[in-house]
Amino acid sequence: MNSAARILQVGIDSEPDVVMVRQRARQISALLGFGVQDQVRVATAVSEVARCAYGRLAGGRAQFALDLQAQPQRLSVTIRADGGALRPVALPPGAEAESPSLQFDNAIVTAQRLMDGCTVQAGAEPGLQVTMHKELGARQQLDHAGLERLAAALAASPVQNTYAEMQQQNRELGSALAELRERQDDLLALTRELEDTNRGVVALYAEIEEKAERLRKADEMKSRFLSNTSHELRTPLSSIRALAKLLLDRMDGELTVEQERQVGFIASAASDLSELVNDLLDLAKIEAGKVELTIAPIDIGNLFSALKGMLRPLARSSTVVELVFVAPPQPQALLSDEGKVAQILRNFISNALKFTEVGQITVELRDSDDAGHVTFAVSDTGIGISADNLQLIFEEFSQIEHPLQRQSKGTGLGLPLCRKLATLLGGAVDVRSEAGAGSTFFLRLPRQFAPGESDRGSL
Repeated sequence: MNSAARILQVGIDSEPDVVMVRQRARQISALLGFGVQDQVRVATAVSEVARCAYGRLAGGRAQFALDLQAQPQRLSVTIRADGGALRPVALPPGAEAESPSLQFDNAIVTAQRLMDGCTVQAGAEPGLQVTMHKELGARQQLDHAGLERLAAALAASPVQNTYAEMQQQNRELGSALAELRERQDDLLALTRELEDTNRGVVALYAEIEEKAERLRKADEMKSRFLSNTSHELRTPLSSIRALAKLLLDRMDGELTVEQERQVGFIASAASDLSELVNDLLDLAKIEAGKVELTIAPIDIGNLFSALKGMLRPLARSSTVVELVFVAPPQPQALLSDEGKVAQILRNFISNALKFTEVGQITVELRDSDDAGHVTFAVSDTGIGISADNLQLIFEEFSQIEHPLQRQSKGTGLGLPLCRKLATLLGGAVDVRSEAGAGSTFFLRLPRQFAPGESDRGSL
């Protein structure tokens, strides 16, 4: 059932009728509460299609209706032409006639641009039917009583002559040109503003690039300084450690208890400084890109045996902490740098020994869901790490406040170095821990090292 209520029907049998259709379209859209711009759009679209219908066929008419049941309601305009001979069109001297099909196509394109919808009903030639609609706003909705008032107001509205309609079109054109000029001025102002912004962005980029270059140079100088300083400190520290060992071995005679204690302090301090120097030198090499990798097959069982022998003296210093290495049940293939892998695991185990007062430290190779990677795990029953500090421990020179931390002095470079070494090997390090419940540090590596490979995924 058609819910559209007819407002008005106008015949299109002469050129003045085309003008009348335009006037009525503007009057109806104004009575329906459309803005000035929408009134012009509706009038122009309807008049273009009406002009095309009059120029092509006889028996044309325009029907205006309001669809009350649609959501939202909409003004519907239907232009029909029943057919018949083409009308002769008088042209100015020297003007070429526009083909009817091209004229019709242009009219439809105009209607589609200006209205919310435009459909052409296919039918037997040479008839024509075009339906256009324009949706009403929320405040423009009408009921049947409102529709009757609209019809009465429309009947009272006079129909202007062609001259008056031309004046109205000129006013509309002038208003449109004024609005176009205003928008053009706004566009020019916006263009100038964008140009100023672009210049500012370019200047900002240049400043950022300059600062980035300064940071690169500063980083290069820092790496060079650390490298040179580390080399300069290594020789005297090695001498101090060697001399302290000679004294403690009584190579130059017996020591008193106090002398032995003082020399022990010297040896311990020299050892700590040597460890710091080595970590600084390794970090400097990595940042400078001068680390050389020795890639070769690794026997994980032999790797665990070497680590156990190296760290057994540290484990023996505590009678309540057990260091356990779980060898893989079957040989595991791993192609990587054994020295770097051992350095990472050694650092994990040393930290676990420092912060575990009682219990067990377990070093194992865990099963991995990814056949292309292996995962080492170092678990302890120590003090654990709170969630807020899980990433802090991987920052350079960062340490967690705890009584055991003050007893076991460190540099805060071990774990950051482990992360960089793991990245260098194409792998990643991670940690899972809970304060008071121990920690587990992971090292995930590709089974087959490939230059340029980097695995930064979480474990």
